[in-house]
Amino acid sequence: MARNTLSRSLHDVGLAAWFGGTLANAVALNAAAAEAGDAQSVGDVANAGWDRWTPVNAVAIGAHLIGSVGQLRGNRDRLKNQQGVATMSTVKSVLTIAALGVTGYSRVLGQKTSAGRAPSSSGTKPSKKTSADAASAQLQLDKLQWVIPALTGALVVVSSFAGEQQRPASVLEGLTARKS
Repeated sequence: MARNTLSRSLHDVGLAAWFGGTLANAVALNAAAAEAGDAQSVGDVANAGWDRWTPVNAVAIGAHLIGSVGQLRGNRDRLKNQQGVATMSTVKSVLTIAALGVTGYSRVLGQKTSAGRAPSSSGTKPSKKTSADAASAQLQLDKLQWVIPALTGALVVVSSFAGEQQRPASVLEGLTARKS
């Protein structure tokens, strides 16, 4: 079996940054922004933090996707011949598409709050001064900020399972089960 160190590294490091960055921002940045003082400053701090994260997140997601394609190419024989690998790959693909969709939609919502310099009582909670459109975006972001780490965390778990499928005993068992 050939080594896929570069694609595996891109896959894993990209996913780690995507998961960890969004989780850290949800846990720490949004709560810390509430300490900025007045509602406008709170909104500005939260938006500045997320806006700074966006290009890094885009690179992380790109690295993960490039690594994922490399992993698919490197494991195409296992996909065809080892029982369970195609199912695992399908689950990973569905989770990735869902995480991409939620991440993209969250960015659209974030742009609504950032462009209008929406005041906030915390990173994702509107203040009394927040416009209806920005308040709606913030309330959606309040929920979605947890969905992205949940989906990418699930991808980490499925990726760990995929690594277990590459153990020699698992490969042998999967190949013989497929041929039976």
